[in-house]
Order: sequence, then structure tokens, then C-alpha cells
Amino acid sequence: MRASLIQIAVNEDESVDSRRQRVAALVREQAGADLVVLPELWTTGAFAHEEFGREAEPLEGPTYETMAKAASDAGVWLHAGSIPERDPDGPLYNTSLVFSPSGEPVAAYRKIHRFGFDKGEAVLMGAGRDLVTVRLPGTTLGVATCYDLRFPELFRGLVDAGAETLVIPAGWPERRRAHWTLLAQARAVENQAFVLACGTAGTHAGVPQAGHSIVVDPWGEVLAEAGPDEEVLTVDFDPAKVAATREQFPALKDRVLGLEPPRR
Repeated sequence: MRASLIQIAVNEDESVDSRRQRVAALVREQAGADLVVLPELWTTGAFAHEEFGREAEPLEGPTYETMAKAASDAGVWLHAGSIPERDPDGPLYNTSLVFSPSGEPVAAYRKIHRFGFDKGEAVLMGAGRDLVTVRLPGTTLGVATCYDLRFPELFRGLVDAGAETLVIPAGWPERRRAHWTLLAQARAVENQAFVLACGTAGTHAGVPQAGHSIVVDPWGEVLAEAGPDEEVLTVDFDPAKVAATREQFPALKDRVLGLEPPRR
């Protein structure tokens, strides 16, 4: 399977619509890949909090329409990163969209863990509730977003739901880049799954981004890693390695906690 992670630079001088069209062109250039992944909140920038409300879209808004067409034109499965979604009956959400190679929407994931503690995303956006997996030919994706990476129980839930490849779009800051790499490898090792973690480049509202999108195999080996600037990181990986790893080193079978009620 070939995956292309498009590490987008968010330039504040570029309009959202211009960036949307530019990114659609980059997706089309990945024809021949099986899966293309975009980062978190690439339309606005993950730390551009004041832009969330101004640029929020309905689920089937302009980004949805543009990315559906790009996926169809390229003939790829597309994880279109996330957008600030405006629910007409509720709050804003940080929502990821996944499209099939025909451009059909197959999943939407509202980010469960919101970053910011008592400000930013944590107070401006609602929390999702549902775990999301997507079946592709050869593998099942488990979908998470950025700050979710710090919560291993979410990923164990995705694995229990059948996930073999964990896809994590992010807008991760440079000052915590060491955590980004460490946690991506940890989630791969503990779940014996591939991790495809796609970040952003550039600076969002004065916050330098980490870049360094990364692909990790089920043993924790880094198969490919981007640099700090905008680039397309393309890697070939064998989804069958997940089953082989879990059979060769069946640690998941030894789980105890979380599988049965605690003893009294």
C-alpha cells in the first residue's frame, strides 16, 4: 500500500479558498497512491482560534465538495484532514472527513480530546463522542486527531474495533516535537499497528509548527519522516505486517485490564 502524507504549510497571507484549491491540486498529484492524508485544521491553522468561527463550514461545505472532487480525480482514498465544522443545531466541532476513490464520503470523525485546557479549541469547540474506523482494501483505518495522540485508551478502543492502521492528522507545535515522535512510536508499538501521523508546517497565529510527519510500523520502526517545511511524504508499507507482528509477538492477547470488570 502506498500512502502520501501532505504536510501543508499554512501561510496567513494565503486565503482559505486559495489554500483549498492549492491543496486539491496537491491531492490530484498523488494519483497512483492508495491513501492520501492531510493535516488538522489546514484551512485555518490549528492555533488560529479567531478564525474558527469565521471560517467554520457545514459538514457538506466548500472543503467537503473540493476534497470529494480531488479524491475522485486522483482515484485515491482521502483522509482530508479536519475542518472547523459548524453544526446548525450545536457548537463548532473539529471534524475529519474521509472519502473513497470515487469521491463518496465514507466517514466523519469529530475530535474527542480538545486541546487548550481552559482556552482555544477546548472552549470554542464541542467534543466528539464516537470512535471511527474505515475499511479499506487490505487494512482498516482507525481515525484520531492531534491531541488524541496523548490518550492511549482511544487507540486501544480503535484496535478493539478492528483498526490496523492509525491515521492522525495534526497541527502539532514545534516546541513539543519530541513528544510528537515519541507518542507516534508508542501508539504503534503498544497497538502493534501502523501509524500515519500528518502534521502541518509554517506558523499558525504565531505558533511555529513541528512538521515532521511520520510513518511508523508495528514494531515502532520509523519508515519515513518529513522535515520541517511543506512537503509530500510518500511511503510504501505492507498492511499484512500487522497480523504477522501480532502473531509473532502476541502481546495483545495478554491484556487483562479493560477486558473484564475489576475484582471486588
